[in-house]
Amino acid sequence: MEIDPAASRAVLKRERVRDTILELIEERRPGDAIPSERVLCAELGVSRPTLRAAVDQLVVAGLLVREHGRGMFVAAEKITQELVSGRETFSLPQAAGTWTSRLLEFSTLPAGARVGRRLRISPAAGIRYVARLRLVDGSPMAIEYLHVPAVLVPDLTSDELENGDLYEHLGERHGIQVSEAVQSIEPTVVSRDEAGLLDVPELSPALLFERLTSDSAGRPVEYVHSIYRGDRYRIVSRLALGPRSGHASPGDGHHPGIPPGDFLPGEPVTFSTRGVVAGDLFGRVGDRGDGRPAG
Repeated sequence: MEIDPAASRAVLKRERVRDTILELIEERRPGDAIPSERVLCAELGVSRPTLRAAVDQLVVAGLLVREHGRGMFVAAEKITQELVSGRETFSLPQAAGTWTSRLLEFSTLPAGARVGRRLRISPAAGIRYVARLRLVDGSPMAIEYLHVPAVLVPDLTSDELENGDLYEHLGERHGIQVSEAVQSIEPTVVSRDEAGLLDVPELSPALLFERLTSDSAGRPVEYVHSIYRGDRYRIVSRLALGPRSGHASPGDGHHPGIPPGDFLPGEPVTFSTRGVVAGDLFGRVGDRGDGRPAG
């Protein structure tokens, strides 16, 4: 697949604008205003369409609210519910097909306030910033943005980012043993430039992944967020509910997709996921490999 350089530059510029606005959001509380589009365009040195594309994505994601005649405001906090509290029960998604990567950008940058907080490093500390297009059997599947503390991977190469499994490279070549990942998944839509790279129509449905990976000592070693095509990628979850016994009353809480009262409070719920890539032929789902959607 040939990558359109103009589309790539536009996506990366919008991504930097998005990160800046996210920092503004995280510094404020729900209901607080953020600067107007005119002010942000002047401060960031970008055009109104570029800024609006980033803002539109954050509005769709439920992080910003536009009010006609008043401006833009931080949205109410989302309700977050974990399926399982145990550390031993989550497995990284396994996906069909052969996964490869094409680098869009590979550089060393200051972490900044937002990424620094996630990686627990100074905003001035260097990170290895990577933007790459992920492909399955040669077809574009996702745009992925990685942030890794530079001090941990001073010798990281572009070859490691385009070939093989990154987590295996981190362990074998850089002495980083990844141990745990906390990942969220939300619905979103793709912008015009993202659509060009992913070969889908503008505003097509997509999945937004955010993941923070830690090593065996509990140290954050990688922060990633990715945009996955919604027409060809889905997550399948398997829930193993604990045995029922007695007649205790169910609690008020519930797990998404499971009606309240279907299992007793305190019973373990084992949660595992795997990625499924839809085939091009008649929407067929294939299980042709064990590639991972991230890493």
